[in-house]
Amino acid sequence: MLEYLPVSSLPFEGNISIYKSKLSPAADYGVGFTIMFIVLLSVLGNGLVLWISYRRRKKITSSELLCVNLALVDFLCCICLYPLSIVSSFSHAWLGDKATCTYYGLGGFLFGLCGMFTIAAISVIRYLKTCHNISYVVWCEGAITRALCIATWLIAAAWSCFPLFGWGEYAPEPYGVSCTVAWKSYHTSVEDALFVVCSFACFTLIPILLIMTSQCQILYKVYRFNFSLAARGIRSSLHNAEKRISVMFFCISLGFVTAWAPYAVVSFLFIFHKDTWHLAPGGFIFPALFAKSSHVYNPFIYFYFNKTFRQELQCLVRSYFTGSARNRVSVSVNQPQAPAVIEVQPRGQSNLDRSTSHSQSNTNRVNAKAIYPCWVSKMIVAPASLEPRPNKEFVLISS
Repeated sequence: MLEYLPVSSLPFEGNISIYKSKLSPAADYGVGFTIMFIVLLSVLGNGLVLWISYRRRKKITSSELLCVNLALVDFLCCICLYPLSIVSSFSHAWLGDKATCTYYGLGGFLFGLCGMFTIAAISVIRYLKTCHNISYVVWCEGAITRALCIATWLIAAAWSCFPLFGWGEYAPEPYGVSCTVAWKSYHTSVEDALFVVCSFACFTLIPILLIMTSQCQILYKVYRFNFSLAARGIRSSLHNAEKRISVMFFCISLGFVTAWAPYAVVSFLFIFHKDTWHLAPGGFIFPALFAKSSHVYNPFIYFYFNKTFRQELQCLVRSYFTGSARNRVSVSVNQPQAPAVIEVQPRGQSNLDRSTSHSQSNTNRVNAKAIYPCWVSKMIVAPASLEPRPNKEFVLISS
């Protein structure tokens, strides 16, 4: 009986190591810089999403919580995995051989499954809320959503760990400077064949069908409802907001499926070809880079469709650029009917200088550079209150 050896037992294919890049040095540098650009954009965009979500964590909704989970997946994937791929591309060979290859393949499969499950959960929850009874809205809030986020990580981690126990394995991709599931291990044993088939059927095909079916049903429902309102001449801001959210999640789902579809098709075709060189190594690099781009555009979709995220981002940017120029504002009232004077003290001025300036006369106050009489009180004071009052000072510090 003819048996095929596992991919991991073949460190060399002919005279070429499987951990050696099959691309030209110029192509490797191009791949390295491309992944570096993806990492920078993803870390910046998803980092902003995570930071803004943390700032408004007490107001976050269930749908936003799932988006935060997706941003966390993209952020961790770029931080924990892609630097190794960048360095390997610049080195023209995979660094670390089997150990780092297993680490990279495990992490990539884990984050990929977790992202897929999260988008499927978002699609199903939006479908239940939009197309079915209102009771589903209450059922899908709070603890249920948090449990779904935890479940996506647990299921993805459990399935991605199967190759560590002999069901499937992780091996370099055909172009040599990245690692993933060894799809060719389909031919090695029954266990490996089951792992590969279930990975495609249960953890790729079924989630994609759920995503596409749910999103199409949501858009159809929203379109019908919008058409009925327009026929009656009714304009609803609440419905417009719901329509905007539905379009946002549709764009997220469509982008994810579109980015990963070429890579899934190429990997699926690669399963049934025992000849490693049936497809040129360069034919794998473009679908792989296109799939990695899925980490970049989700933050742009959030900020474009979500007004709250845009407002928070504007406040964050404004506070960052104006933080060093913040001033100290004080309001002094010397007489009951005297004009109230607002003093703007530069941030660098010390408390001693401020107290010294307050001991000066009103004439000196008006002539001082830091005093701006910009408001005069017109309040009428009762005779009983015309007693001498001590000076009052209110100090407000801008945040």
